[in-house]
Amino acid sequence: MPSLCRACLTTFADGARCPPCRSPRVTAHPELFDLSIAHMDCDAFYASVEKRDRPDLADKPVIIGGGRRGVVSTCCYVARIRGVRSAMPMFKALQLCPDAVIIKGRMSLYVEVSRKIRTMMEDLTPAIEPLSLDEAFLDLTGTEKLHGAPPAVMLARLTRRMQDELGITGSVGLSHNKFLAKIASDLDKPRGFSVIGRAETEAFLEAKPVGIIWGVGVAGQASLERAGIRTIADLKRWDRKDLGARFGSMGDRLWHLARGRDNRPVKRDRRPKSISKETTFRENTSDADILDGHLWRLSEQVSDRAKAKELAGRTVTLKLKRADFTLVTRRVALSEPTQMGDRIYRTARGLLDAFGRTGDVRLIGVGLSDLAPAELADRAGDLLDPGSERRAAAERATDAIRDRFGTDAIIKGRALR
Repeated sequence: MPSLCRACLTTFADGARCPPCRSPRVTAHPELFDLSIAHMDCDAFYASVEKRDRPDLADKPVIIGGGRRGVVSTCCYVARIRGVRSAMPMFKALQLCPDAVIIKGRMSLYVEVSRKIRTMMEDLTPAIEPLSLDEAFLDLTGTEKLHGAPPAVMLARLTRRMQDELGITGSVGLSHNKFLAKIASDLDKPRGFSVIGRAETEAFLEAKPVGIIWGVGVAGQASLERAGIRTIADLKRWDRKDLGARFGSMGDRLWHLARGRDNRPVKRDRRPKSISKETTFRENTSDADILDGHLWRLSEQVSDRAKAKELAGRTVTLKLKRADFTLVTRRVALSEPTQMGDRIYRTARGLLDAFGRTGDVRLIGVGLSDLAPAELADRAGDLLDPGSERRAAAERATDAIRDRFGTDAIIKGRALR
């Protein structure tokens, strides 16, 4: 059985422990050195960065998120053992884990660490498809001759390098397509390395719930359950045409994925469709100053993410959730793409003003969509606003100072509201 020690990167024929270093961190699989499509997912990324920088938090439950009316952005594995999950309301998370340490996220730092991980990936292959700051698909097909080692060894080397140089751990899924690689990366977290080979694909999937399929959420599972489909085996009993007639294009996709078939390539230039940020208030509010302060902070965060991803957007969206939970959105298309926080804020502020009296608001959000490369951004400026060019120059100068001295080096007054 081909085997790999993830501690010292030794390859050997078989065994539960590595012969040279005696580590039990061994991955063994008949196709281990024949597969080249991988999914790498950092383990509780934001929380791991915080614990790395604060060793006193090592054994404590850590939650990244906002106040009691907010939601959990992510949490460490100690908190997950207590039942805390991403997107869970904060009040519920604190009921499950009252001793949790709550930390407001430091997005600029997470982006910086993500860039360093991406650089490490680039050393392995140019075929990288990021899904978020902390996960990506990699295609290492044809790289064995270049590196003098099969993809499995290079992936183990990547995660060891991440831990040694950045203090961040990751889990790897290795298979023959993206669908299965992503499933594999979730099988043995944290610090996992799981393999799903070609020969075992259909047998592996047979008894799994349909929720294992990427993109099938709670609503999708409910729709499938109404059709009597709870497992992959149930799904495979349906004729391809019948699935298409019942579920449209999704039905054809389900037919293929139920058989472990996924021909999507790893796309290096895949871009997100939108960039957005929202906040839920501790108490419902209609206070104009409070809304304006949050609107600026959210616009600045969206701008920071766009700049980090080297993207710009032509459409700005404002999202409001009222006290009665009704959700309303307004959007406007700009004359050219932008990534400037000032322009995003002023556009979103215009949308907010157009609402008139909003009533009590529970949530506010800002989004940027219709994305384009950053080099297309803010070329002409706003011809109707003579001060826009001056403010854009000030914003770029502010960005440079923050990059050098930290995000708190310059804070605008409106951000303090």
